[in-house]
Amino acid sequence: MRKATRRLAISILSATVAAVTLASPAQAATNPFTAAQACNNDFGGSWAYASDGHRSITASDGTKVGDVYLMYNSATGYNCVATLKSVAVGSKTGVSAGVRVEGGSWVYDSGNYQYYAAIQRSARDKCVMYSGEVLYFTSWQSAGRFSWGNCG
Repeated sequence: MRKATRRLAISILSATVAAVTLASPAQAATNPFTAAQACNNDFGGSWAYASDGHRSITASDGTKVGDVYLMYNSATGYNCVATLKSVAVGSKTGVSAGVRVEGGSWVYDSGNYQYYAAIQRSARDKCVMYSGEVLYFTSWQSAGRFSWGNCG
């Protein structure tokens, strides 16, 4: 009888560990969007990756939780910042994209989204900073460029 009880307990424990492991944010699907697609979906237009316009967002445990990109539309003079999730992809969880145009304040698109957050601002003849955040379990992980760049 003890062997049967022990086997049942081990089976339940194994199933629980497997369920928790498979459900963890680190085991999420690949994000189906690129930064250019995110900016185009939200704002239309043709977007190019800006030089020095990418940062990986990594948690303290080493898990890559997302990427933040700075995009530019030369036809309109707008910059778009897109933060793409790498964890909990397809589930509505916290994600944020922020941009600061020289002479202005930080502005954000922040919410519970399935794939990305994106924001745009006019930046013709001005420099920009950008940031992205992804909620990983209970803490926000962030990355970005917090010095002026991509001027013009």
